[in-house]
Amino acid sequence: DPVTLLDGDGVLDPHRAWACLMANEKPGGHGERSVAVGTIDMALWDAWAKLHGQPLFRLLAAQAGRTANPRVFVYAAGGYYHPGKDLGALRAEMRSYLDRGYTVVKMKIGGATLDEDRARIEAVLAEIGPARLAVDANGRFDLQTAIGYARMLRDYPLFWYEEAGDPLDYQLQAALAEFYPGPMATGENLFSHQDARNLLRHGGMRPDRDWLQFDCALSYGLCEYQRTLDVVRAAGWSPSRCIPHGGHQMSLNIAAGLGLGGNESYPDLFQPYGGFPDSVQVLDGHITMPDLPGIGFEGKADLIRVMRALAE
Repeated sequence: DPVTLLDGDGVLDPHRAWACLMANEKPGGHGERSVAVGTIDMALWDAWAKLHGQPLFRLLAAQAGRTANPRVFVYAAGGYYHPGKDLGALRAEMRSYLDRGYTVVKMKIGGATLDEDRARIEAVLAEIGPARLAVDANGRFDLQTAIGYARMLRDYPLFWYEEAGDPLDYQLQAALAEFYPGPMATGENLFSHQDARNLLRHGGMRPDRDWLQFDCALSYGLCEYQRTLDVVRAAGWSPSRCIPHGGHQMSLNIAAGLGLGGNESYPDLFQPYGGFPDSVQVLDGHITMPDLPGIGFEGKADLIRVMRALAE
């Protein structure tokens, strides 16, 4: 019944729509449906903000009783393995991100030997100087390999060591903290507030230095992300320790509206979906959100062209 999607003023209510989507859903098994629900949920939030004629981040801040901060920290993700990509190419890629205004960059590890990855890390650090480097293993390590890398990585001043093991192996994550005193990050492949709660209960994550990467688009959308933030606060964490995965504008709006620590960015990858509206520039590692209604897809010409073609 479409009437159930409207609030008392006859305006679309995303919370009501999400409740309809999730009616009679059993708990668990989140990966098989969380992205589909998240996509619909975020489209509804976009429509809701457009109906109000305001950027989503400003409405989210007002709803939460806080002042929106349109200035959002972003980091550049890249550093993938490619055939023929030598250390010079890796250095040039990372330098290009600094030249575009980023102050933190991220590269992949675990696709080569530990010694080869050490050489890759040292090459990047030699290139970027005082800028900060994060490394991402994409969950590929068993415990012993994760520890071996931790012993190597702790020799360097890294921004974080990301997703060393399987995202649901909380015991591995907890054990790793004994060997790696620096910041760690994980959570992008956890798809519900229940998964987030288990990570914070059993994963040995440290609220004074570690980072949480839950992604609203992968985990049932903004309604569920708000539940996840409730779990984060209940566990004694600040939402400012959340830097969502994904590099998309949905998370950017959430970061600006709800006081998160920033957002991932893909300057060159996954186009036209990665990146920012055309008017946005990265300055000193931050972007300023434009006052575009809704999520702001219309401000990125190549993206909205694809989205409209898909809708025809």
